[in-house]
Amino acid sequence: MREFIVEADGGSRGNPGPAGYGAVVSDAATGETLTEAAEYIGVATNNVAEYRGLLAGLRAAHALDPAARVHVRMDSKLVIEQMSGRWKIKHPAMKPLATEARAVLPPDQVFYEWIPRERNKHADRLANEAMDAGAKGEQWSPSRSRAALDTPPAAPEPTGPPGDATAGAARARAALAEGRATPARPTPAEAPAAGPASPTGPSPTEAAAGGPSRPASGASASGGPAESAAQAGSGPGSSSAGQSSATEEAGGGSSDAATTARQPASAAASGAAAEALPVSGRQPSAPGWSSAPDLGAPATFVLLRHGETPLTPQKRFSGSGGTDPSLSDAGREQARRVAEALARRGTVQAVVASPLARTRETAGIVAARLGLDVTVDDGLRETDFGAWEGLTFGEVRERHPEDLNAWLADPEAHPTGGGESFAETATRIAATRDKLVAAHAGRTVLLVTHVTPIKTFVRLALGAPPESLFRMELSAASLSAVAYYADGNASVRLFNETSHLRP
Repeated sequence: MREFIVEADGGSRGNPGPAGYGAVVSDAATGETLTEAAEYIGVATNNVAEYRGLLAGLRAAHALDPAARVHVRMDSKLVIEQMSGRWKIKHPAMKPLATEARAVLPPDQVFYEWIPRERNKHADRLANEAMDAGAKGEQWSPSRSRAALDTPPAAPEPTGPPGDATAGAARARAALAEGRATPARPTPAEAPAAGPASPTGPSPTEAAAGGPSRPASGASASGGPAESAAQAGSGPGSSSAGQSSATEEAGGGSSDAATTARQPASAAASGAAAEALPVSGRQPSAPGWSSAPDLGAPATFVLLRHGETPLTPQKRFSGSGGTDPSLSDAGREQARRVAEALARRGTVQAVVASPLARTRETAGIVAARLGLDVTVDDGLRETDFGAWEGLTFGEVRERHPEDLNAWLADPEAHPTGGGESFAETATRIAATRDKLVAAHAGRTVLLVTHVTPIKTFVRLALGAPPESLFRMELSAASLSAVAYYADGNASVRLFNETSHLRP
């Protein structure tokens, strides 16, 4: 499924007064601008102009691909909250516009996010161009638009998929250099970057349960578009858009198969990851952070791989397109042990699981011990391994050697018979991450999922290249943890912790 970012804005020079809107649709994976729209709409209010901009952006996205997932970003708190269903729409001029907007695409394809005005400059400039044209008795013309040229990118374009860490790190550095009070949050096309770990820290279980820590500077390397599920593996004249909205409304795979494929990781490496944890509590200011604001409590994802199934000891490909096995007796015992370990910490506040049987069963055992309900999110499912489902790595090598070689070398390659490429998996996981971070800001959430999603969360947070995924080992019922901060950075706090499984 393709993913678009729609940024929209509207303004009125008088409120009400001469008004216009602007909207831009970009590709979430590459950041490429796909289409722009702007129009002078005569005398109207800021809010009406903003809704007209939203409507134009959604229609433009629909024209490009009616099946695409759309991430709407606007600096109008009113529009975002109303379209998300959290605020009621009272003004009679906005009700029909909101109804039209909801009808453009199915609701489950559209996700709304508020952003600061400085991050909405492209759409803001389009809206101003439209109003400038209207003041001359003309309509906006795309051939004369300079909005894209005059709007500097908020961060360098990432070379990887949604979730690449480069842009998030660059944004954090820019925020510190400029002394901004509130650094921007990540978007689907901008990923968090990991800060360096502290030499000492809390116990592994405490880190997994979301004990407090704070990242240092967000330097990162560029990440690529995939992950291996294999066990192997606004200037003068700008509009007043977004500033009087509330005022007006108030008044009006796990693949266990490929252990033999390019797997230099070791248990010692996993142990080192557990030891290099951030120090609990606030750390002294480091150079470059003296002017940084308190980022507050992060959204912490405790990543739990499901317990063993009958296929796990046999190291067979087991994704979302196979037999969907349940846990074995050993897997259920593993789930009980991890439940006890998390219960001792008592910091998990919500449980979200992949829809597959083995993850739902693992999540059910843990959630029952913690006294929580389980929410299922399809975005956490394992990769579909096509015709390789149920086979060992050796069997795939014997039957489909060319397809396997291509798959190991290229994240865009698909398993034999279709399935899902790792590039597609990474895009899906990044979108799921952004949605869950927005929904659980400041909370600790247990995500019960699979090898591919967990490695993807970690790889994207680190900004690591695709081949790094063949260098990670992830055991059944292991715990990993990533914390996502308000400035767009992430801190990998734990990886492949299994001490709770020992006698």
